[in-house]
Amino acid sequence: MPCYCYITVSAEDKILIFDMNPANGDLKLIDTFSLSGIPGPLAMGPDKQHIYVCRRGIKQTSSLTIDHKTGALSETSSVSIDDDHCYLYVDRSGKNLLSASYGGGFTASHRINEDGTLVEEPNCQISTAIKAHFIQTDSSNTYAFVPHVGESNAIFQFHFDSNSGRLTANDIPSVSPPAGVGPRHMEFHPRLDMVYVSNEQGSSISTYKFDRTNGTLALSQTLSTLPEGYNEDNSCAQIHIASSGSHVYVSNRGHDSIACFAIDPTSGELTALGQQPTESVPRAFNIDPTGNFLYAGGQTSGKLASYRILESGLLDPIKTYDIGLESLWVLFLESNV
Repeated sequence: MPCYCYITVSAEDKILIFDMNPANGDLKLIDTFSLSGIPGPLAMGPDKQHIYVCRRGIKQTSSLTIDHKTGALSETSSVSIDDDHCYLYVDRSGKNLLSASYGGGFTASHRINEDGTLVEEPNCQISTAIKAHFIQTDSSNTYAFVPHVGESNAIFQFHFDSNSGRLTANDIPSVSPPAGVGPRHMEFHPRLDMVYVSNEQGSSISTYKFDRTNGTLALSQTLSTLPEGYNEDNSCAQIHIASSGSHVYVSNRGHDSIACFAIDPTSGELTALGQQPTESVPRAFNIDPTGNFLYAGGQTSGKLASYRILESGLLDPIKTYDIGLESLWVLFLESNV
């Protein structure tokens, strides 16, 4: 089955489409999809038939249909939004597109039609706080979480109803880490009741225990993503967990590296493994569907670096690709044909 890699290059208003070789991780550029309006975050539903993208420069979110035979994209709908979204997420039912707005300080939900197009009027739009940066539901699809960076420094907690697409505040509406941490992105462990969070201002990763009954988080552990003695400016961006649940990775912008951590299979606690140097300002990165390769985009270098994930969890450099400036998202699709 083909495996495709989609990368938004916002400075050039395009989405690059690569064919990925699952045996050796090699990428071959097969198409370029032009899309005006500074395309940024991407999301794909559980049916893997459509990709959603926020066009941050024109305040629109669009649905794109995927041709599984070729990987090609075609635009099918666009809706207006009140402010640009820095994160998109299709809930586990595939019926709703959830979003977080950094500048607008809100989270929203739009209905997805059966054909994958978006309904213009949102199911709900809830003011949270400035610098909302992420949204995702738990495996039951009944709770949602919205981390906020900067001075907001909190993770908002919601009940979620997939039938109506509506979010409502949890009984404990938010959890706040120590001052100056700035929770940005999250990953749920595939088996354990643990959540891992990249901290933008804290240059760290935190583990939270997840209460499945109440849908709440409790801080358990925080480790630096930087080597000991490093005192220069840095901020963390994305976080991704291996499908095996054995390792988790965070990108460092400033130190320009991918921080690697081992996950204890019983407790879910972390052990730092070190940092892999990568391209400058690695905002976007991801792990391929096989779990064997990691790809990191350099926002200012215009390059994409590929790595083999070793059994130890460390990264072995393979190759770099010229992709263009301002790479904002890396998304993989394992085709069903």
